[in-house]
Amino acid sequence: MSQPFDVAELAATYATKSPQDILKLAFSQFGDDLWISFSGAEDVVLVDMAWKLNKNVKVFSLDTGRLHPETYRFIDQVREFYKIDIELVSPDHTRLEPFVKEKGLFSFYKDGHGECCGVRKIEPLRRKLSGVTAWATGQRRDQSPGTRSQVAVLEIDSAFSTPERTLYKFNPLAQMTSEEVWGYIRMLELPYNSLHERGFISIGCEPCTRPVLPNQHEREGRWWWEEATQKECGLHAGNLISKG
Repeated sequence: MSQPFDVAELAATYATKSPQDILKLAFSQFGDDLWISFSGAEDVVLVDMAWKLNKNVKVFSLDTGRLHPETYRFIDQVREFYKIDIELVSPDHTRLEPFVKEKGLFSFYKDGHGECCGVRKIEPLRRKLSGVTAWATGQRRDQSPGTRSQVAVLEIDSAFSTPERTLYKFNPLAQMTSEEVWGYIRMLELPYNSLHERGFISIGCEPCTRPVLPNQHEREGRWWWEEATQKECGLHAGNLISKG
């Protein structure tokens, strides 16, 4: 493995290359140490591309305990379709139970989604990534103009790196549009979350996700009661940090 390497230089070199080329770079640098983050929406494209390059690809998904039934079924569909394991990472019950006891199940409608996401998503992800050298996400620049428009194809993960350990983050689909993603899914007849057939585009936890109307941006279906420019749960907090 030829690391450490110049992240900025490689990010510039690969900025206009295909998702497959970016994944080839990731596997060449990290091999089986690379983990694919599968969020249960259209990240099947990322899984498909990675699996075709490495049948031993490692995939994980965050199970917040509040996902739609359709999302859980979709995760199993993908697991069966590729004959791969998808590691489900769950919240720490010693943090979740006191939070629910104090705040109930829908406090985020009153005081924002940050605390709930912290318990159900950020802590489990931090725990998972603490033993990971590199991960790849399905982030795209067109997903959220307010926070993801500058997403790089390769970066040091500013949110989850520590002074002792650098975490490398690949975003192979950064340049793909929603139209291109769905063209790929339809062309190869890949499985997808059935919620997409009901107007859902960006799919997260059930209480915080709703369908969008024609011509609405996909991110308008997430945390619709909050300020539009801050619609990140913290999984990609580096997007907000880099904008500051």
